[in-house]
Order: sequence, then structure tokens, then C-alpha cells
Amino acid sequence: MGEPAYPIHPHPIHDLFEDVSLGAPENAVGFVLWRVVVRYQREVDRALVPLDLTNLQFVTLTLAAWFGRFGGSVTQRELASFGGIHPMQISQMLKTLERKGFVLRQRSPSDSRAKRVEVTQAGTNVLRKALPRVIEVQQRLFGDGGKPGGDFLRALLHLDSNQMESESR
Repeated sequence: MGEPAYPIHPHPIHDLFEDVSLGAPENAVGFVLWRVVVRYQREVDRALVPLDLTNLQFVTLTLAAWFGRFGGSVTQRELASFGGIHPMQISQMLKTLERKGFVLRQRSPSDSRAKRVEVTQAGTNVLRKALPRVIEVQQRLFGDGGKPGGDFLRALLHLDSNQMESESR
């Protein structure tokens, strides 16, 4: 990024970036993290095109499968909470996944307001194909640091646990 290649006269907002901010976008961890996340999502989206999945559909399906891995089901609310995804967005993703035959949604017998989510055999089959593709993207973008126990993953888990602690206060 840096400075433009041509001379310009500083705009009054120039002082804001000199005096108040970190000087340049690439010096701001939030900006860099945002760019990395956007790139990661874009790469995962590309890898999943042949399976007719988006990154968010993949995440939603994976979370539902994770919660149901011992034969149970999970509520939409639990998926939203665990994934840090807005409940309306989870609902939309699950409608799409249900249309594709990857999940079943049913009213909870114990709470008529809640919907239980179960991954279908077709959902399991598409996850078997999707997981290696997503892991390949992670390996390519983050290297060994993104593997279980890797430095990058540990740093992200530390940040995530700090966030969860501050939200519970």
C-alpha cells in the first residue's frame, strides 16, 4: 500500500492518519486480519464450487455434523451461538442446505419454538468431499502454523478464548 507514486497536496484528513491512527492500513491488525479472512473465504468458496457449497454453507453443515456426530441433533440457536453467526443467517443457510438435501429441520418436541437440525446421508457424503478441499486451502494459506498445535492456530484460539471470556462477563 504505502504512499501514492505521484505528488499530491495533503488533504485535511491526512493529519488523522499521521496523528491518530497507525499510519497505514497494513499497520492495523484488524485490517490485515479482515483481508486474510476475506481471502480465506474466497479461496474456500472457489474450492467448494464443484460441490455446490459456499464457505458459510460448509461451516454451517460442518457445525451441524460436529454436534450430531454421536447420533444426536442440534438446534439452530445452538449452531448460531457456537459459530458466532447471526440466528437469521443460520436460518437462511439451513433452508438452503435443506433444499439441497444436506440437512433435515424439525420442530423440537420439547420446545415448539426451536428447530432441531440433523445432517442427512447426502450431507455426510458432501462433507466427506468438502473437508479435504477446505483442509488443502488451510494448508496452502497458513502452512504448518494452521495445523492442530501450530503457532498460528494457537494464537487464534487464544484470541477466541479471550473474546469468549469477555463476552461472559
